Amino acid sequence: MKFDDFEKSMRELEAYHSLRALPGAWMILRIDGRSFSKFTESSFEKPFDARFHEGMVGASQRLLREFSALYAYTESDEISLLLPRDSRLFDREVEKLVSLSAGLASSSLTLHFQCEVHCDSRLWVGPRSQQVLEYFRWRQSDASRCCLNGWCYWKLRQAGQSAKKATAQLKGRSFAQKNELLFQHGINFNDLPRWQRRGSGLYWQHYEKPGHNPLTGAATTTTRRRIFCDEQLPMGDGYAEFIRERMC
Repeated sequence: MKFDDFEKSMRELEAYHSLRALPGAWMILRIDGRSFSKFTESSFEKPFDARFHEGMVGASQRLLREFSALYAYTESDEISLLLPRDSRLFDREVEKLVSLSAGLASSSLTLHFQCEVHCDSRLWVGPRSQQVLEYFRWRQSDASRCCLNGWCYWKLRQAGQSAKKATAQLKGRSFAQKNELLFQHGINFNDLPRWQRRGSGLYWQHYEKPGHNPLTGAATTTTRRRIFCDEQLPMGDGYAEFIRERMC
């Protein structure tokens, strides 16, 4: 068999190689840490550790840059990366977008933590802009829920309860009841850092860099851009409007 024919017959068995996101649809890559509960169990403070958060922000910055993304959102052990609506990155091939984003996040976190870290990735596709707003509100709601649950769980554990008992005690409790539990342990949920309660957003920010013309000596300014990490995100409708601005 000729090599070209042989190669063609093998590539035809790559089931998802030709799967692409529809043109004009919004694409969001969501990258999650694999077995991060076990990874963080003995190495980081609970329920939140600033060192771990720094690693996730660093990975988000790298993804934002390498994928020419509009916005990155990170909470807990996940990152959501919003690509431009007209992005032709990797010809919109799902296989490459998913595998390369997971690989890039894994390598970034491995270098940061100096130990082997694995991530997985999936692609979310939405034809309407409103769905993008709803997606990020959904992830921010998850951040708030996970923050409250995490603080409650670890306060119970630190008070001497087993993992099983702490989990059972929280089961079925309302948002207000969990807030009260924290208050009994001396913590006001609303006083916790916003990056824990609402997540962190990363996006491009333009700024003017002063300089001079080497020929004339005249003062000049150049417009540059840099990544800004916003740890004071709004919530609700305010966050939806914030995301809308990032989509322009």
